Amino acid sequence: MEGFYLYCVRKKTNSEFSTSGIDGGRIWILPYQDLEAIVSEVSLEKFGAEEIQSKAVKDLNWIKEKAQAHELVVEKAMAKKNGKVIPVIPMKFGTIFKTQEKLEATLKKHYSQFKQSLKNLAGKQEWGVKVYLTRGAFDKEIKKVSPVVQEKEKEIAALPEGMAYFMQKQIDDAVLKEANKALENYTESFFENLKEYAAAGTKGKILEKELTGKSLPMVLNAIFLISEQRLEDFIKEIDKLNQEYKPKGFNFEYSGPWPPYNFI
Repeated sequence: MEGFYLYCVRKKTNSEFSTSGIDGGRIWILPYQDLEAIVSEVSLEKFGAEEIQSKAVKDLNWIKEKAQAHELVVEKAMAKKNGKVIPVIPMKFGTIFKTQEKLEATLKKHYSQFKQSLKNLAGKQEWGVKVYLTRGAFDKEIKKVSPVVQEKEKEIAALPEGMAYFMQKQIDDAVLKEANKALENYTESFFENLKEYAAAGTKGKILEKELTGKSLPMVLNAIFLISEQRLEDFIKEIDKLNQEYKPKGFNFEYSGPWPPYNFI
């Protein structure tokens, strides 16, 4: 039995799709008034809610592969037209309707909401900014600028050599405490700084190294909705921050445009 897999909704564009669907099948466009739904037909046996839940437990590689296919279709739906990114309302992975009638009923029910969301997204793009930390360089910077650490070093410098060796842990603890406090202030400052260039901004979950594939720990995962007019200034500001704070151990990376999951 076939169902209808919904990737996203956008304004009518009369554009065609060259990419395949989540199961390798044809993508097609279902029009509804001045909107269109990006859809493909899928087997309900393979993509039903229970089957997806089972795969999420038993076969994460399958989930990853299909989620990437889903994302690719949404990104293709956003592809630039006349030099501008097409606003879309992305659906979460696994949004499936058993009949075309149920899909059309959903489009009808949420028509006004979809229209308003697309209006809010017009001329804007979602971009991600991730900041990673070289901890050694950052701790070294804290030692240079922290009055607390400097005072501890003076105290220990006045002690006999043998005793000073055992007191070193106090400096290490002071550096760690001061560094953690300063790190929170730095990342909040970065976020608020970049938010000045954005229509909206939010923070995502800090990802572990196993997920990022990076050797450095992530300390900020921020997402911004940027107007196309301010995008160049936004990227310039990230490059400026990266240059200014790299000596202190901070490494900035940005990516986009992404489907605006965070601002629907």
